[in-house]
Amino acid sequence: MTQVLVVEDSRITRDAIERQIARSGEYTLYVSIENAANAEIACLRGCVDLILMDVCTAEEESGLKAAAKIKQYNPKIKIIIMTSMPEHSFIQKAKACGCDGFWYKEFGSDSLIEVCDRVMAGEQVYPQDTPIIRIGCSDSHEFTSREFDIIRELAQGRKYEEIAADLDIKPNTVKYHIKNILQKTGCLNTLQLVAEVVEKRLVLPKY
Repeated sequence: MTQVLVVEDSRITRDAIERQIARSGEYTLYVSIENAANAEIACLRGCVDLILMDVCTAEEESGLKAAAKIKQYNPKIKIIIMTSMPEHSFIQKAKACGCDGFWYKEFGSDSLIEVCDRVMAGEQVYPQDTPIIRIGCSDSHEFTSREFDIIRELAQGRKYEEIAADLDIKPNTVKYHIKNILQKTGCLNTLQLVAEVVEKRLVLPKY
C-alpha cells in the first residue's frame, strides 16, 4: 500500500481527501497535518511514499517551500501540489521545486486519485491551463501574480503597512495595486473584494 501524507489546513478538505484515500484500495493514510513546516519531520519519522501538499497551509507556511526542501533530501518521495487558487505562477513554482503533480481542488478535470495513480506510475501530471474564474468584472487570468499576493494579504486581514512589509514593497505601491485590483473587479472597496474571493474559495482568510 502507498503511504500518503496529507498537508492541508482546511478540516473539510482534509476529511474529504482522507475519505478518498480510504476508499481507494491502493493508498493508506500515513498522517494528516495542517502545517507544511512539519512535513519534513513527518517524512523522517516514517515511510512516506506520496505527499498531497496544499500551497498555503496553517500559520502561513508555504507548501511549495516545504516541497522543495523535501525533494532536496528525499527525491524519491512523490509530491502533488494542491490549491484552490487559479494563479498561474503556482504551476511554474511547483515544477521548479521538482514536484511530480499538480491538482486544482475545485476545478480539476481528473479526480485526485486518478492524479495519484498517474504520478505513482511515474508520470509528471500537470494541468495544461490555469482555471479561469470570474472575480468581479474580470477573469482571474487578468490579474498579475503580485495582485494575487495583495489579494491574499487582504484576505488575511493585513493593513497596507503590513502588506508592504510582508511583500517588501512601499505602502504607495500597495495602494497602487489595490486601486488597479478594485478597478478590474468593480468592487467598491477592499471589504467587498475580500468577501467575494473568500466566498469563491480563491483565497482563504487567516483563522
